[in-house]
Amino acid sequence: MDRVGSSHSQRVSGEVHVIIGPMFAGKTTCLLRRIMFEGNNGRNIALIKSSKDTRYATDSVVTHDGVKFPCWASSDLMSFRQKLGEDAYEKLDVIGIDEAQFFEDLYDFCCEAADQDGKTVIVAGLDADYLRRSFGSVLDIIPLADTITKLTARCEVCGKRAFFTFRKTEETKTELIGGADLYMPVCRQHYVNGQTVVEAARTVLESRKLHHQTDSSSHVEAAVSAL
Repeated sequence: MDRVGSSHSQRVSGEVHVIIGPMFAGKTTCLLRRIMFEGNNGRNIALIKSSKDTRYATDSVVTHDGVKFPCWASSDLMSFRQKLGEDAYEKLDVIGIDEAQFFEDLYDFCCEAADQDGKTVIVAGLDADYLRRSFGSVLDIIPLADTITKLTARCEVCGKRAFFTFRKTEETKTELIGGADLYMPVCRQHYVNGQTVVEAARTVLESRKLHHQTDSSSHVEAAVSAL
């Protein structure tokens, strides 16, 4: 056997498993179920979430229905090994990552943890933002994955399978952390219809603002003329 083949045969094999879907699809529940299964089978586990997500707890991953599991909260992933400690990291078998879309170094971490360190990495996150565009680096790790699980939610309008996340507010920044107060899962039909309604509402609001500004300008001009 050649040198490259010999090197690979001696390396412990890692894995990458990806769980994606819209909000309220049960991604975190699925992640916790798999993490707890691994732990119950005697494997050493650790769970990481983004420190940006403080909705329910700062030191736990919490599902929308209240299930909690202790975790490490961090702004990045590549520092996790150092924070945990070299000995503790070496003993780890499984690493879970929740809200993966918030980690810019997701791809590098998964490569290192699975390919070099032989860890099983289970990733859960949004594959798309409210505009149905790629969110963070989640889709970048699809080529690395051993398995991909695409979950769906229930459309809040009609009850059909929901593949998309609809934002209820007019805020346009990509990262807007929230729950049912800001987002709802919807099917394709009601996503498209909903976006049409939102765009129409924005047009009306912009028209009103422009009309108000025009009126204000006219009043100022009239006042100046009267002087």
